[in-house]
Amino acid sequence: MDGTEMVIAAAAAFVGTHFLLSHPLRAPIVKAIGANGFMAVYALVAFATLGWLAHTYKTAPGSAPLWTVGEGIWGPVTLVMLVASILLMGSLLGNPALPGPPTATAPASARGVFSITRHPMMWAFALWGLCHIAVYPIAANIVVAVAIIVLALVGAALQDRKKEALQPALWRDWEAKTSYWPFVAMAQRRARFGGFRPHDIAGGVVIWLVATWAHLPIAGVAAGVWHWIYR
Repeated sequence: MDGTEMVIAAAAAFVGTHFLLSHPLRAPIVKAIGANGFMAVYALVAFATLGWLAHTYKTAPGSAPLWTVGEGIWGPVTLVMLVASILLMGSLLGNPALPGPPTATAPASARGVFSITRHPMMWAFALWGLCHIAVYPIAANIVVAVAIIVLALVGAALQDRKKEALQPALWRDWEAKTSYWPFVAMAQRRARFGGFRPHDIAGGVVIWLVATWAHLPIAGVAAGVWHWIYR
């Protein structure tokens, strides 16, 4: 296999094993070796496949970009990454989808990032993938970004199914107030835009500035607003 095919194989392994272990294989493995044993297997497989993906990406030969990346792409991508950063920070508090002790009831209303989508973290990752395809359209990067997008959005849909089975009353109530697709609940008047908390906006801006700045020392490319500052 050539370099790109190796990246595809590693990406398929990373995404595929995640879905298999999170859903059909989880119950039989837990039954066989217990919850702690399952978590050890899950972590081992995740780190191994992620490490393989990182290695194949790093060693893949360069390829010609599929399109020219100009200011008309950098501007919108910079704004979309800010939105993704706010979605990510807003998802860290008050999110019924996060692991932890089950709650008895869903939030009274969908506010802040949850008025946009009930899966703000997953959509943040998906937007990250789309933005990285837009500004770095080479084969290996597109494969990795598509893998992240699939993992995020298919994972969010599967999470809904799992939550419906495990916490039917809570999750049906939360689904009635929110939407999988961004802005659909607002369009259907089941949610109203607003209610963002200070940490959603301020934290999102900080993460956006730090993460885009880090592209320069790590990847040698200035991203976000730094693209114009360090020209």
